[in-house]
Amino acid sequence: MVVVSRDADGRWYVTFQVDTADPEPMPETGHAVGVDLGVKDFAVTSDGERIANPKHLERKARNLARYQRQMARKQKGSANRRKAKGKVARAHRKVRNARQDFLHRTSTNLVCGADVIAVEDLSVSNMVRNRRLARAISDCGWGEFRSQLEYKTSRAGKILVVVDRWYPSTKTCSSCGYVLSGLKLSVRAWTCPGCRTRHDRDINAAKNILAAGQAVARGTSGDACGADVRRGELPRAQSAVKQEPQPVRVGIPRL
Repeated sequence: MVVVSRDADGRWYVTFQVDTADPEPMPETGHAVGVDLGVKDFAVTSDGERIANPKHLERKARNLARYQRQMARKQKGSANRRKAKGKVARAHRKVRNARQDFLHRTSTNLVCGADVIAVEDLSVSNMVRNRRLARAISDCGWGEFRSQLEYKTSRAGKILVVVDRWYPSTKTCSSCGYVLSGLKLSVRAWTCPGCRTRHDRDINAAKNILAAGQAVARGTSGDACGADVRRGELPRAQSAVKQEPQPVRVGIPRL
C-alpha cells in the first residue's frame, strides 16, 4: 500500500511498507542506566551524565511570532495569506525536525550503551496543564522519547522498565532509603538526615529509578513499583498499580 500526503508547508511525501527480516539483537554491554527526565536538563542519567535541553521551540519563538503576526495582517482567503501561512508551517517543520533528530540521537545512544534502561512514567497530559511550564514541557517531547525507547529496545533485544509515577525517586535517599516528607522544586541538592549523604536532586532520582528498574526486571520489586517491562520479544507486562508507601526501613535495593 502506498500513501501520498501533503504537509501544511507544501511538501509532498510518499509512504510505503517494505517487509524485512527481524534485526539482530545488539551485543550485551553489561550496563544498566536510570534516566530522570526534566526541563532544565532534558535528561540526567544514573552515571552522572547531563543531557542539555536544546529548547528548539524557545530558540525559534521570535521568528514564529513574527511570521504569525504577518499572517494575521493578511486578508483571509488571499494569496498573500497563503504564503504567510506557508512560512509559519515551514518554521514549525524546522522545529519539529530538529526535535526529532535530537530525540533519535539521544534514545539511540542510550539503547546502544545499556542492556537495561529505566525511566519514570510521566503523566505529560496532566503536567501541561501548568500554564507556566506547558510550552517548555511540550517542547521536550517526553512522550515521543519514550515511544522511541520502547521500539528501539524491543528491536535491539534490550529491556526497558517504566517505573510507576508515584514512586518517590526524588525524595528517597539512594544510599540508605530514607524518604523525605517533602522536597520543594527549588531545592536542587539536599543532605539525607539518615546517613548524611549529600545528593544532587536529579542524579539521586536517576539512581533510584535505576534501582527500582533493576528490581522490577529481576521480578523482586519490593517497595519499588514498576510498570511496562519490555524484554526483547517477550510481551509487555501489565502496568503496576499505585501502592501504599512502605516504612522507611525497607529502603530500596543498594546499587
